[in-house]
Amino acid sequence: MGLPREIEERWTSGVVLKRDLLSTVERGRFGTRAGDVEAVLRRIDEVPWWSFGVARHLFARERRALAIAGELGIAPPLLFAGRDALIRGWIDGLPLHIAKPRGERSFFRSAKVALRKLHRAGICHNDLAKEQNWLRGRDGRAYLTDFQLAVRFSKRGRMFRIAAYEDLRHLLKHKRSYAPELLTAAERRVLARKSLLTRAWMASGKRVYYWVTRGIFGFTDREGGGPRLVDDAPVVAARFRSHPQVRDVAVVAFPDRRAGTGLYAFVEAAPAFNETVARDFIVGAVGKTKAPEHLQIVAALPRNGAGEVRTEILQLIAMNQVDLIAPLLRSDAERQVVDSIVSDRRNLRDRFAF
Repeated sequence: MGLPREIEERWTSGVVLKRDLLSTVERGRFGTRAGDVEAVLRRIDEVPWWSFGVARHLFARERRALAIAGELGIAPPLLFAGRDALIRGWIDGLPLHIAKPRGERSFFRSAKVALRKLHRAGICHNDLAKEQNWLRGRDGRAYLTDFQLAVRFSKRGRMFRIAAYEDLRHLLKHKRSYAPELLTAAERRVLARKSLLTRAWMASGKRVYYWVTRGIFGFTDREGGGPRLVDDAPVVAARFRSHPQVRDVAVVAFPDRRAGTGLYAFVEAAPAFNETVARDFIVGAVGKTKAPEHLQIVAALPRNGAGEVRTEILQLIAMNQVDLIAPLLRSDAERQVVDSIVSDRRNLRDRFAF
């Protein structure tokens, strides 16, 4: 399907960032009076008819929130809002689960400031438990994104105070994950006390929420890989590791413009274990439907100081977001490993020079 008519002459498609039953999100360029700028498009014209009502409701909530939050310097600016397409500015940064700002006092200080600005404007985000909704900009500051569940309150009443408290508590949970030594005594008390509404939600409503999001919409993981990443990827990885010529493997998911979600396997193996051999092996072991769409044999996988595979870098390669990798590299040796993988990457369907 082509672009919505309202933007077809102003939008240049780049790479798909996310695709599910509620929208397609992609990175590209948008024509403004000042010229083309990097931007992010959310479109709902391709969602199934049975999820369209929910999609339009969430779309409207994001549009209302971004119109205000985007002017505060803490979120992407709203560049265009039409019937089926919403375009927001591009923030040069990485999601929290990829950036991993360990011990970064300045980042969490700016995150608290951003939240304070949002709440002063009467908006509560309501979805900050997800790490991908926090961005660490290249400038080191915190930014918020994905306002589909956001609410703008006309009064700072009880419901506003509860929602704002939960926004803060979720921020502090991330701070506890990445910089626990920076938590103050007051912040620890907030973490220890959930609101009454949250306790009731976790006891009852959350089960219904999981039934809808996981059972109907197939949202089962934070990276958006859904059942393929949760169910198929571990099987693929285990089968590859059973082969005597394979040293290690990492399987990540990537959003695909046509299929929705695909799997990309990076296989660290002996030279004789080439791509043809690897493809025949994995299809024979797990079947064609579970086999990864892309398979790349690599001499070495990127690893951190503890020897763990840096899947966050491989995720960016699989998504063709290679321009975001540089800030994550910590040595010349690591850069050489990553450059070798990038230069030979397989997912070239969505390829765009940013």
